[in-house]
Amino acid sequence: MNEQQRDERLNIRTAKSQAGFPGSLHHNRYEPTPYALLDILFGEYRLAPEDRLVDFGCGKGRLNFYVHHRFDAESAGVEMDEAFYEEALENRAHYEKKYRQAKGKIDFCCCLAQDYGIAPGDNRFYFFNPFSVQIFMSTINSILKSVEEAPRRVELILFFPSEDYVDYLEHRTLFEQTAEIPLPGMERDLRERFLIYRLP
Repeated sequence: MNEQQRDERLNIRTAKSQAGFPGSLHHNRYEPTPYALLDILFGEYRLAPEDRLVDFGCGKGRLNFYVHHRFDAESAGVEMDEAFYEEALENRAHYEKKYRQAKGKIDFCCCLAQDYGIAPGDNRFYFFNPFSVQIFMSTINSILKSVEEAPRRVELILFFPSEDYVDYLEHRTLFEQTAEIPLPGMERDLRERFLIYRLP
């Protein structure tokens, strides 16, 4: 199945990437993670029904619907672009019409990543290079503060990770890499992979 057919199966529309570029130098354009790569990631990385995944720069919400459909996991999507946020809400309405058990399990928040209030139940965090390393650092600090207030095991999932993200995590935080999931093309570009980080 192609991207559009996979969308149709979930009763959503997420396939089209953003044309052009965002107005801010700190933010990257919307591009959904391809379904085939999500299949690879979640073939090796499992979510439990009690996990709650947060997708920073969720766009139209593809990952949120995918993890609910596959694992019955709750999730939140954080998106600063109001148009994409509205599309995510429309997708949620369509998804819930087909999968009624999803009601109340998928939240979307229209805000900057650094303004998102990390909930005590948030324990998995997904980043597909949505913004600059400065915003990434601020977001990671919010996660760490939340863990201090409500101790729990948290993990980060990085797709197509930038060197800046990796350098920051490995040299300036206590996060440790626990897994690398290589993807087709990694021999040409080291960024073609998923990296999993966990607080010890």
